[in-house]
Amino acid sequence: MKLISWNVNGLRACVNKGFNDYFGEADADIFCVQETKLQEGQIALDHDGKYLQYWNYAEKKGYSGTAVFTKTEPLSVTRGLDGEDDTEGRVLTLEYENFYLINVYTPNARRDLSRLAYRMEWEDRFREYLKKLDRDKPVVVCGDLNVAHREIDLKNAKANMGNSGFTNEERGKMTELLEAGFVDTFRYLYPDKTDIYSWWSYMPKVRERNVGWRIDYFLVSSRLASSVKEAGIECAVMGSDHCPVVMELDGV
Repeated sequence: MKLISWNVNGLRACVNKGFNDYFGEADADIFCVQETKLQEGQIALDHDGKYLQYWNYAEKKGYSGTAVFTKTEPLSVTRGLDGEDDTEGRVLTLEYENFYLINVYTPNARRDLSRLAYRMEWEDRFREYLKKLDRDKPVVVCGDLNVAHREIDLKNAKANMGNSGFTNEERGKMTELLEAGFVDTFRYLYPDKTDIYSWWSYMPKVRERNVGWRIDYFLVSSRLASSVKEAGIECAVMGSDHCPVVMELDGV
C-alpha cells in the first residue's frame, strides 16, 4: 500500500503548478493533503473517477483545511478530534478494516509564539485521541506536524533554537507522542540521514541551497513498524513550500 502526504499550501495554486501531474504519476492508494485553503465547491478534481474524496474545510476562507483521496472506501470518516468541533479543518480520520488513517495539519505556534499555549493544549488532546484509536486498531498518522523534532531535522538547528517549530515545548510534545507508542517512520528506516527536508522558506535561494526543515511526517503505531517498507521524502517535487512525503506499507 502506497500512501502520500503533502502540504500543498493552497490546493488551487498547487494545481496550477503541477499537482495533478504528480498525483497521476504517483498513483498512491491514499493521498492526503493539508492546507487546502478551500471552501466546499471551490475546486473540482476527478482523477478519472479512481478516488473517493473526503474534505474537512476551515470556517475561515482561504485558511487551513485537509483532504484525503482514497481508492478504497473507508468504513467511517470523522472530522476533528473525537467529536469536537473542528472549525479550522485540521483533522480527518478514515477508518479502514485494519487501521485508522489520521490526516492532520497541526496548529502553528506563530512566529511570536503567541499560539504556543494553545498548541500545547492541542497536542495533548491529539495524543490522547491517537491513543484511544490505537486501543481499537493500529494507527497511521500523516501530515504537517509543524515541528522539527531533532537537530538533525533542520539545517540550522543552533540558530533556530526557541523559534516556532523548534521550541523545547514543541519538540517535547513530539517526544511524548512517540513515547506513547508511535514511530517516526523516516527515522525508523533512516536514523542518521542528514540534509533531507520537507519544507523550505520562500526566501530567495533557500530551497536551492537546501536550507530546510523536516516537519512533515508519517507516524505509525509501534506494532506496524515492521510493515513499513519505505518512508521517502520527494524533495525534488515543486508546487508548494513543502514537498510530498511517501510511505509504503506491506501486509496491512
